[in-house]
Amino acid sequence: MEPVQDPEQAVRAVLDDFHLAASQADGERYFAHLAPDAIFFGTDASERWTVSELQAFAEPYFAAGTGWTAKATERNVFLTEGGRFAWFDERVESSRHGEMRGSGVLRQRGDRWRIVQYNLAFPVPNELAPDLVKQIRALAEKK
Repeated sequence: MEPVQDPEQAVRAVLDDFHLAASQADGERYFAHLAPDAIFFGTDASERWTVSELQAFAEPYFAAGTGWTAKATERNVFLTEGGRFAWFDERVESSRHGEMRGSGVLRQRGDRWRIVQYNLAFPVPNELAPDLVKQIRALAEKK
């Protein structure tokens, strides 16, 4: 990936390549976009992963040549006044789960932007929320 001078474009390029690396099952490139202290929140309430935990989960898939395809269809990027941090929210189209939402924070060190936090979520239509909440509570009671 070529260096991009504009900070917002650099952040967008990192996020685009992060998703592309996952779809190509390129674990080395995928994890290079995460800061060593990054946290990845998955869609399940139990999924709060450090980089090493996420690697342990994802590496068998990547090693088998199976990634996951998610492409941002809309993205908002914001930079701190000092320009060392950026936060974003994005609509993501997942080949497996359909529309999802991603949000997070990136940190710049030197000329490199890396993801510090990524949060993946399902947008739930308000009409479905009451029934979904009941199902989640019922499942939690079984545990």
